Amino acid sequence: MHFEWTQDLKSKTYRDALDIRKEVFVEEQQVPVSIEIDDLEDKTLHLVGYEESVPVATARIYPMENGKYKVQRVAIRKAVREKKYGSILMQEIERHVRELGGKRLFLGAQNHAIGFYEKVGYKICGEEYEEAGIQHHDMDKMLERDDSRLGDEH
Repeated sequence: MHFEWTQDLKSKTYRDALDIRKEVFVEEQQVPVSIEIDDLEDKTLHLVGYEESVPVATARIYPMENGKYKVQRVAIRKAVREKKYGSILMQEIERHVRELGGKRLFLGAQNHAIGFYEKVGYKICGEEYEEAGIQHHDMDKMLERDDSRLGDEH
């Protein structure tokens, strides 16, 4: 899988992200388009994962204050969910956010996905709430400093 990041709402990468989001959230989960496509589109970083040249996974990242980034709109096409692309997508998000100087990732997990996020290091940090007719919990993860790039300098 290879990844592309964009903030350009006219780009093919962004259109690919929207196609996945519409398929997963609007068609599968019946989330209204008016909720799915919101006023943060031009304030977020959009990520698409490609299997060869086919877009199969997406997420968007919203920069907040004090090194905190909110992970949103995580979606994997149904046809490839058994390939564990969600974990690879989350690793890429962490890599990129660390590169941007991020210290903490935050997200609103649909309840059925809590186990997945726990496996990749997130912890519940809030009470249950409903959004778009789906129960959620807020979760977060502190990012460790990546010392692997420092080599043997110390």
